[in-house]
Amino acid sequence: MRRAARRFRGSRRWTGPLVALVSLTLAPGALRAQEIGDETGAGEGALFLLLPVGAQGVGLGRAMTALATEEAAFWNPAGLAQQSRRTVMVYRGNQIAGDATALSVLLPWERVGTFGASYLLLDIGDQALRDAFGNVLGRISVRNHAGLVSYAAAFPGRIYAGINLKLVQFRVACRGQCPDLETTSSAYAIDAGIQAEPFERIPLRFGWMVAHAGTEFQVINEEQSDPLPTRLRFAVAYDVLRHLDEDRLALWFTLETEDRARDLGSPSLYAGLNLSAAELFHVRAGYVGGKLDQTNGASVGLGFRFDRFSLNLAKSLTRSVVTGASQPLHVTFGVEF
Repeated sequence: MRRAARRFRGSRRWTGPLVALVSLTLAPGALRAQEIGDETGAGEGALFLLLPVGAQGVGLGRAMTALATEEAAFWNPAGLAQQSRRTVMVYRGNQIAGDATALSVLLPWERVGTFGASYLLLDIGDQALRDAFGNVLGRISVRNHAGLVSYAAAFPGRIYAGINLKLVQFRVACRGQCPDLETTSSAYAIDAGIQAEPFERIPLRFGWMVAHAGTEFQVINEEQSDPLPTRLRFAVAYDVLRHLDEDRLALWFTLETEDRARDLGSPSLYAGLNLSAAELFHVRAGYVGGKLDQTNGASVGLGFRFDRFSLNLAKSLTRSVVTGASQPLHVTFGVEF
């Protein structure tokens, strides 16, 4: 992304606002991750892929790799293998880089697996371009897009596996006298994950995955491209209340670590608690910490299910590093059909 901004420097005097707007795709926290990459000589592109998608995951401090959930397409596709009902989910949240909207459709097929299709839009915003006299010459918009096709299946031994095929795109569009500033950058990627419950009588789950592995994020030509932010994740989850023989209550504690695939040694740590009552009501809490993460701190969340409908809310308790304001709500709404 940083090289995307270079393309426009010096083209015209009024491209300054564009450079500033494009730089928002990195965002303050993502710039932090970029700086870490620069220290090792390995910058990364499409850093918006590291932002959390889904209120369940935000409420659990992103500790989702070992869990089976409807949001798993954006966390670990293996978590879709135990999906039993066709579901449509819509997510809305304000990220540090812009407004995020996501849609996910899940189609389980008995004895075959779960198929899914998802889409994520991160709207960075619009910017008016003016000449030296203040006249509006045009208006640019900056958007990030990700399209996902998912498949997950269960295997003997209580093992679950899943994969995402992804198209990732960064786009600058123009309306007015700025057509030379339009650009589109694309890359292809995969996520591959495994979950396992190896002990029949012990409520312990493990999760492993590689995320965002794929082609380089090319802006102009091969020399001006960056690798995707490929990550390795490992997680473990345990139902603390299972030993009470209480079927209606569950308290899952999950702990997860994530690190750069190309430069191990700077892991992020995620921890989450999910207390659920008969799968109808959920109370969540999480914590994020580590050098590579831009939203270190605690988070909380609630979940409700009524008949075919579900609603999940989450809020990070950290404050914006730009404005100092508290973080807004993340909302996921689901319908089974």
